[in-house]
Amino acid sequence: MATVHNQACRGDFAKTVLMPGDPLRAKFIAESFLENAVQVNNVRGMLGYTGTYKGKKISVMGSGMGMPSIGIYSYELFSEYDVENIVRIGSCGGYSDKVHIRDVILAQGACTNSNFASQYELNGTFAPIADFGLLLKAREAADSLSIRTVVGNVFSSDVFYSADGDAWKKWAAMGVLAVEMEAAALYMNAAKLDKKALCVLTVSDHFVHPEITTSEEREKTFTDMMKIALELAEE
Repeated sequence: MATVHNQACRGDFAKTVLMPGDPLRAKFIAESFLENAVQVNNVRGMLGYTGTYKGKKISVMGSGMGMPSIGIYSYELFSEYDVENIVRIGSCGGYSDKVHIRDVILAQGACTNSNFASQYELNGTFAPIADFGLLLKAREAADSLSIRTVVGNVFSSDVFYSADGDAWKKWAAMGVLAVEMEAAALYMNAAKLDKKALCVLTVSDHFVHPEITTSEEREKTFTDMMKIALELAEE
């Protein structure tokens, strides 16, 4: 059934959905990598497609920016469309010298300054983590494709323009590799709904080094993470 945010019918989405933040990146992936891709959603311009990759059914759909946005779309995909795996593929800002521009990060865990977990009324702090099976499969796919990946912790922030310009240094001192804005909410939705999630990121800019990529480059040239994520399609 359709939701207020998604016009697709049950069965229109594959068991595995790739979710870039930018819906135009979803369109690029569908047109560049999928066979027989069909658009299944365009509500609010949040493009979604389903096709096949190497004979396996897979879907791709934008998530928008921030945890509230991916929180809505991923929850509906998991709960209303029988999706089992969601793989976020997005950009991030490097915090650590261990990563460089265009490196691919597999986010094992996601620290956050979000209040997203308060809805669960837990007596403590929840640690959002990736599904180990998806993480292992992604690392193996990257190795087979000769794509260098770095596995570790990232920071999912509710704030893009921080009033404290040096706040990132405290996270970097704790070994956090990079900052993005969605993984923690995705991981929490997956945990609550007994589903699987992974975040695969490309470093688009860096807090230590004065390097940055353009919006067009982020849309069309971050293909290494796309190739890794596409290998996660199920039969």
